[in-house]
Amino acid sequence: MLLGLGGLYGAANLISDQQAFAAPIQPPEFKVCGEAHDVETGDPLDVNCCPPVTDKIIDYKLPPVTKLRVRPPAHKVTKEYLAKYEEAMRRMRALDKDDPTDPRGFMQQANIHCAYCNGAHDQVGFKDLDLQVHECWLFFPFHRWYLYFYERILGKLIDDPNFTLPFWNWDNPKGMRMPKIFDNETSPLYDANRNQSNRPPAIIDLGLTGITDDVQKVVNNLTIMHSEMIRSVNSTIDFMGQPYKAGSLPRPGMGTSERGSHTAVHVWVGDPRNDPYHEDMGNFYSTGRDPLFYCHHSNVDRMWSIWRTLKTDVPKDLNEPDFLNASFLFYDENKQLVRVKVADCIDHTKMGYDYEKVDTPWLKYKPTKKAAKAKIQNLASNAQSAEGLFPLTLKKITRVLIPKSAKGKADEVLVLENIEYDTKKFIKFDVFVNDEDDNADELDRAEYAGTFAQVPHKTKNKKGKSNITLRLTELYDDIDVADDDTVVVTLIPRSNGEHVSIGDIKITPSPPRSG
Repeated sequence: MLLGLGGLYGAANLISDQQAFAAPIQPPEFKVCGEAHDVETGDPLDVNCCPPVTDKIIDYKLPPVTKLRVRPPAHKVTKEYLAKYEEAMRRMRALDKDDPTDPRGFMQQANIHCAYCNGAHDQVGFKDLDLQVHECWLFFPFHRWYLYFYERILGKLIDDPNFTLPFWNWDNPKGMRMPKIFDNETSPLYDANRNQSNRPPAIIDLGLTGITDDVQKVVNNLTIMHSEMIRSVNSTIDFMGQPYKAGSLPRPGMGTSERGSHTAVHVWVGDPRNDPYHEDMGNFYSTGRDPLFYCHHSNVDRMWSIWRTLKTDVPKDLNEPDFLNASFLFYDENKQLVRVKVADCIDHTKMGYDYEKVDTPWLKYKPTKKAAKAKIQNLASNAQSAEGLFPLTLKKITRVLIPKSAKGKADEVLVLENIEYDTKKFIKFDVFVNDEDDNADELDRAEYAGTFAQVPHKTKNKKGKSNITLRLTELYDDIDVADDDTVVVTLIPRSNGEHVSIGDIKITPSPPRSG
């Protein structure tokens, strides 16, 4: 046992509700790591995701910071930087052949994501209850620590302690293409398992609408970023993800960034030729095999760092001990197995790095206010009453008439409850309020409320369940609900709607904006 918690939790093996045990998630026990499996057939995957085992574990202490290392945008890196990055990657890949058990090797690093995210680890003390770092409040801190050690390993391999990873600046129009440094087929940064239709100069579609107009793609992307970072966020957990504690069922719910731009990039890059799972980036178990994954998640991490600086009325920090004391295991650049805590990664500058300053045009990219108020009577004539409609399998575009909690421009949220979906499928749907135009490909409109999406992954029960909350306060200002006491919510399935059902939908007064 890496941690002596088996006795403490042993009697609680059958506890599985969300607040089952007020204790933080503990690091997995590498000695009892199991096989990760194919999400469809249940067959073992073609690689062993389990990490090397050692009895020597130390509690990691962040080294003192004398000078911040600055992560650059991938589309702006210098030739000198690229040469270092490629050499570090060559050496990391070489470890796969020279010493496959070296935890710093490329496949060993890729398997970290597979092991933590595809059912190889059970929660400590809870047999057959997956340890899953996605779709919960551990999403940002786990990946921050993951990148931190990955970056330090690359630096160690080229004897450059100041080396930094680049970030894929997909939230800025100048970075909305797959970075060219990853598209050179002779480079160690290249991965053949990518969507060939989305190689440069294709512009990324963060909405995954399939729209072909490049200008519309860009404005959609900016609208999505503003929505998931500001407009639809009502509380700290709306952005960070739902609480996940010892004994909790995995995947209690994603934050806006995870289910939005994060998921879209994975799916957009994943290779559709690798049917049905779109390896590498299109599935959790294989995504770490693409060097672009780490560049993508560097920008995801940057989104967390930016969000914590935004001057909005939503608190930015979670102060619950069960969040701050959650912990993980990683191998560091010296092949030492270390235990790290969430609390030590909240401020990325204390970890010794920052991000190069670039424009963030989505900050003020609010949809244009509607020139005229929607005629709710006309909209209602094409909508169904929520009563008796749910649970709803989202096989087609559905319009639902929802009563508000108060008339006019109230401070309210839209709550979609008990969203149940097949975890082995890519799931996505969008949400609009009082949408008259019915132009589903254009997201830069006042009526766009938000999205739900998930990357396929393996779970033991193959079913995920989640709730999402979308803030409506700013949306109401933009569409002018006047004295209306109802709105029409439009649900637009983008992918595999037949594999997702929604238990209920309602509008409630905005809860207190606390962490």
